[in-house]
Amino acid sequence: MERLLALLVLLVWGGAAAAAPDPGKLQLASVHAVVASLDADAPLVAKNADRPVPIASLTKLMTALVAVESGEPLDEWLTVVKRSRKTPNNAYSRIRIDSQLQRGELLRLALMSSENLAAHVVASHHPGGREAFIAAMNAKAEALGMSQSRFVDPSGLSPGNRASALDLLKLLKAAYAHPEIREYSTSRYRSARFRKPRYRLGYGNTNPLVSSSRWDVQLTKTGYLTEAGRCLAMVVELEDRPMAVVLLDSFGSRSPVGDAGRIRRWLATGAGGTVAPLAARYERERSAAYQQARAEEDEAVR
Repeated sequence: MERLLALLVLLVWGGAAAAAPDPGKLQLASVHAVVASLDADAPLVAKNADRPVPIASLTKLMTALVAVESGEPLDEWLTVVKRSRKTPNNAYSRIRIDSQLQRGELLRLALMSSENLAAHVVASHHPGGREAFIAAMNAKAEALGMSQSRFVDPSGLSPGNRASALDLLKLLKAAYAHPEIREYSTSRYRSARFRKPRYRLGYGNTNPLVSSSRWDVQLTKTGYLTEAGRCLAMVVELEDRPMAVVLLDSFGSRSPVGDAGRIRRWLATGAGGTVAPLAARYERERSAAYQQARAEEDEAVR
């Protein structure tokens, strides 16, 4: 069993005899993290990676996977419907109720710009409705071996949506197999064209690395809730190979991007970098809380 703050590295860097950089040198603001080559069986880095925690809008990766694999037409026009229940967190949306947008475009907005109502509409139009969609999300998680995962809503607004970083690595690999999900999540900007009535809304990507010429982001999703902290999951080209990066629970909107930069330099040079003081303090406090909780769980089992 992995312990808090432990960084596990397996010498499978490209399947070669050479060892990966020392993970003990890598400094991360995120409390939970995984870094893995998509073609490897084991991660290069796993920091507190087996503990289920709130994942906020990273949930939408599972929403997209279930929707795409359902076989429902991506070009079908769906009517925007109200939520049938109050959400536990702010769910503001600019989308007009009763207007229409195609299923694929709704998924694009949910992934690239984390549009919560768009995810709700996709789930509501699933055969059997929203509850059947959530059941399909949990069934897919089980099929992927995501044993630490549970989904209770399709948008990620509930802290009840939980998964471990290792589970999210499995989800990233499954989502990466679908070109539509890769395309939708990495759109830099989209002007969505609604009908009944006709209007347009512009959306930008919530991951700033998508717009950087220095990064080749191939799949991405960001997330934030107070309970989850700042989160980022993505597949990005690093050291000439697609690498999956999962970063959960960090302080400040730029912390996951900072961690991504430190991971990139670590892979290239072995240097671990430094974390800003406020972000480092947040990480220590959250890590200590998880360590205490785990100790109590272990004691209860004895």
